[in-house]
Amino acid sequence: MINILLVDDHAIIREGYRALLAKQTGLQVIAEAADGAEAYLRFKECKPDLMVTDLSLPGIGGLALIGRVRQRCPDAKILVFSMHQNPSFAVQASRAGALGYVTKSSPPDVLLRAIFEVHAGRHALSPDIAQALALEKLGSERMALEALTVREFEVLRLLVEGRPIEAIAQTLNISQKTVCNSHYLIKRKLGAASDIELTRLAIRLNVIDLLELTDAGKAESQ
Repeated sequence: MINILLVDDHAIIREGYRALLAKQTGLQVIAEAADGAEAYLRFKECKPDLMVTDLSLPGIGGLALIGRVRQRCPDAKILVFSMHQNPSFAVQASRAGALGYVTKSSPPDVLLRAIFEVHAGRHALSPDIAQALALEKLGSERMALEALTVREFEVLRLLVEGRPIEAIAQTLNISQKTVCNSHYLIKRKLGAASDIELTRLAIRLNVIDLLELTDAGKAESQ
């Protein structure tokens, strides 16, 4: 029996996939979490055989969660199940320690197959991501984006959302000096002379889209 920790901030999505997994022989969801902090606690408490997690989570993001789990348990089996079809997210998830990456637009059997593959210690990608990664050799900007470390990628994502340095430091549990250093390195690696250029580049490379940026701005003003 493969015991699974299911992490997603949408209760309806968790309910749907919990029902799907419950129908499969040899799979059971033993715990759920709606954000990164809760997921880390559940992982410590339940010690699941495999964690299936989204990347877009409140507070501690999915990449930071994967890093913390792998730091605590280096052989943890982690499968990312995300709406993001940008292959750069799959690259960063792999660098953080995930063995698999499946998009939410994939058929259910792709997710199920990936669960068994990752549990067996093998890498697994949904076909759309595998194809996108194969084409990912093109473009110097995309290559520069993939050159970012996991921490730099997370700092970039939060910066272009308009988060202040203090908030980024608290979210990622690092010092403000480290955030500033990462900010400088990100701009240098991506060839961005200003934060405006950095934001435009992030939008162009689908790190964040205009709708997400608008929603983040509205949330900050409330």
